[in-house]
Amino acid sequence: MNATTLTSKGQVTVPKNVRDYLGIGPGSKVSFELTPKGDVLLRPAATGRAVRRSPFAKVRGSATVRMRTDEIMRLTRGD
Repeated sequence: MNATTLTSKGQVTVPKNVRDYLGIGPGSKVSFELTPKGDVLLRPAATGRAVRRSPFAKVRGSATVRMRTDEIMRLTRGD
């Protein structure tokens, strides 16, 4: 179980493994739901799109090297 400390402003840090699981990051909206049993659920706020992000989402489209595929393959293979 993850524990965190409430600040004087009522803020908490959501543990990284929970943020990753929920697919949330800086600027993400979240909602809190009280259950009849007295538990509190943290959920990503409905945005009309899929919540779970691919583990590759951070790096998708970030290549900046202007090389042909065969040149990259030669570099990675050490030819």
